[in-house]
Amino acid sequence: MSKLILKKVGLFFDPSHNNVPVQTIQDWFERHQIELIVLDWNSSKRQDLDVIIVMGGDGTVLYVVRTFKGCPVLAINHGNVGFLTAADQQDWELVISRLLEQNYVLSERSMLECDYPGGTVYAVNEVVIRGATHMIALDLSINDQHIRRIRGDGLIVGTSTGSTAYLLSAGCPIVMPEVRCMILAGLNEYNFTARHLIVGHTSEIKIQITAFTRETDIYLSVDGKEKLPLAINDKIIVKESNLRAKLIFMDSNYFFNNLSTRLAWNDGLNRN
Repeated sequence: MSKLILKKVGLFFDPSHNNVPVQTIQDWFERHQIELIVLDWNSSKRQDLDVIIVMGGDGTVLYVVRTFKGCPVLAINHGNVGFLTAADQQDWELVISRLLEQNYVLSERSMLECDYPGGTVYAVNEVVIRGATHMIALDLSINDQHIRRIRGDGLIVGTSTGSTAYLLSAGCPIVMPEVRCMILAGLNEYNFTARHLIVGHTSEIKIQITAFTRETDIYLSVDGKEKLPLAINDKIIVKESNLRAKLIFMDSNYFFNNLSTRLAWNDGLNRN
């Protein structure tokens, strides 16, 4: 794997995190003749950056990946879970040293492209169609083949990266992030035979909100943030994007290490 050539590096963090050692990090990069640009929520999307260091949780990482499309991201966890982060905040010196030494793993992840009546949006984890309080009825087609009608709270279409996010709470399997696929999960369906579905990355998924829907407050949510309004008879098309989410980790076993740590899978072993 080719390594990144670092000439200009971004540093993104929420101003509420007042323990980010900005000056120290800046001094480190200056000693290596690397320019450090401090970013925030109002920063220009066109910065010509080689990598962005994110101090935050998964929500902040998702924002940066979607906003600065195509730019590799090294995330240091200042949040709660941190499946997308390379290390916790106390290890920031080690992580940045490894970046400067070019001792890391670059993971490229699938992203979703979602066309809806209001335009096109991109997701790293998932897109969700749902109603505010009542059941909705959705007609689902894959590659122009009608599959079934979903009646329930809504539908999640997610990536393998998203299998440790909303899809996890919906009971879907955890999928290794380099697997290119899309995962479909109905939300609280009024159908005991309903099952989650994993389809290939070249599939095109079409969802139409049918006239059998009684809910009037229907929306599309992207990575748990935007709530974009939808209406009866609207059509939504989801497919794999040509864009990739590029995340930097410190070793090739990062995925299983994160699972063990974030989900506390080894707690029972440590007690014995």
